[in-house]
Amino acid sequence: MSAGGSDAIMLIAFGGPEKPEEIRPFLRHVLAGRPVPPTRIDEVAHHYEVIGGRSPINELTARQGAALGERLAAAGVKLPLVLGMWHAPPFIADTLQRLAAEGVRRVIGVVMAAFHDTATLERYAGAVQAGIAALGLPDFQLKYAGSPEELPGFAQANADAIRAAFDRVPAALRAEARLVFTAHSVPVSVGEQSGYVARYDAAAKRIASQLGVGEYRLAYQSRSGNPRDPWLEPDIREVVRAEAASGRRALVVAPIGFVCDHVEVLFDLDVEALQIAKEVGILLERASSVTTHPAYIDALAQTVLECVGRASD
Repeated sequence: MSAGGSDAIMLIAFGGPEKPEEIRPFLRHVLAGRPVPPTRIDEVAHHYEVIGGRSPINELTARQGAALGERLAAAGVKLPLVLGMWHAPPFIADTLQRLAAEGVRRVIGVVMAAFHDTATLERYAGAVQAGIAALGLPDFQLKYAGSPEELPGFAQANADAIRAAFDRVPAALRAEARLVFTAHSVPVSVGEQSGYVARYDAAAKRIASQLGVGEYRLAYQSRSGNPRDPWLEPDIREVVRAEAASGRRALVVAPIGFVCDHVEVLFDLDVEALQIAKEVGILLERASSVTTHPAYIDALAQTVLECVGRASD
């Protein structure tokens, strides 16, 4: 794929509500066709209300796109860069329709997820293919950029954020502070079969190696679904309680399974896990997400440049 013509790059992300009145329509879109009790919907809606009645994911993804566009332009690739959200405007189908109307037929898709396991890519690709099918454009070509978590920039960006978090821990507690990585929980069968667990584990090892940290814990958060089904554990809330019970006095929690802050980070960690930490008497310092860290943007750019190269061979 050349850098000229009518090609484009589409950042593909989950999306989120931008104001209180959008919360429940957003949740209905996410949960369409799934038998979810109204009480659960009320609970999740409350999470958004607690963090200010909106999610910053759309805004942060736009910032990531702007930074990526600048990085690619510096490398000589000046393609239009657009956003396509799965569950919120600008919806993937609407973005594809606009691109098609402008004559675009060849698009590079950048899935804004930390780990590109097969289950994650299949879910996003399904939403994209549904949009393409609705347009009736059999000649529409979409190639996906690779996973940035396998590149050094992903580890560097997270390592820098973790170092900054350790620096915020009082000096008297810093030496004993335990590093805890977190990622979104998924059903056990999905996590193992899709490669999600393996990618998470490998990313954690690369980041810990950059930090020179030999001991750390892997935790999961934000589980949903049928409570009777087995999901990946341990949950971050239980890890906080267990570490406090062991006598530890400080934790640094790094949400490496998320590439920017949204409700799972802002509520599940900054509100819920932090409250538990206060109750059990342990300090919890949360590392920032990679968002627009230059090393992460460089990694994203590298995946796109590699995709451009493959398509032009």
